[in-house]
Amino acid sequence: MWKIIIISLFFTTLIYASEASFLMLKNEKVNVRYGPGFKYPIKFIYKKRFLPVKVIDNKENFRRIIDHKNNSGWIHISQLKKINSLIVSEDTILFSKASKFSKPVAKIKSGRLLLVKKCEDRWCKIKTGEYTGWVDSKYLWGSIK
Repeated sequence: MWKIIIISLFFTTLIYASEASFLMLKNEKVNVRYGPGFKYPIKFIYKKRFLPVKVIDNKENFRRIIDHKNNSGWIHISQLKKINSLIVSEDTILFSKASKFSKPVAKIKSGRLLLVKKCEDRWCKIKTGEYTGWVDSKYLWGSIK
């Protein structure tokens, strides 16, 4: 009996551990490294504050991330923070209300960084540049919890 409980707990832990989470870049300049430590060389540098990244692994104080263009590497946890941004995955329209029948405010191009105010059902209220409005979440990359 105990073996069954221990095995089920082990597999439950594996399932939850494999779920990826999203964070965003805290600073304007963030080094991405080949491995999980300062001894590893810099692979590339992000120069986009608030860029959302998907965490796919962690080791001590480093997180292995992947971005919306499938670039990956290791970032120190001090360079990351809780997410409130998303990336547009396809060209879409920014609406004044959470409905495709409301007044269009602007056309949003693929790759645009959006700061999220709140999300309801499948719509997110966002701010980008001088525009604020609602976007259908099916056109967004990232996750807000």
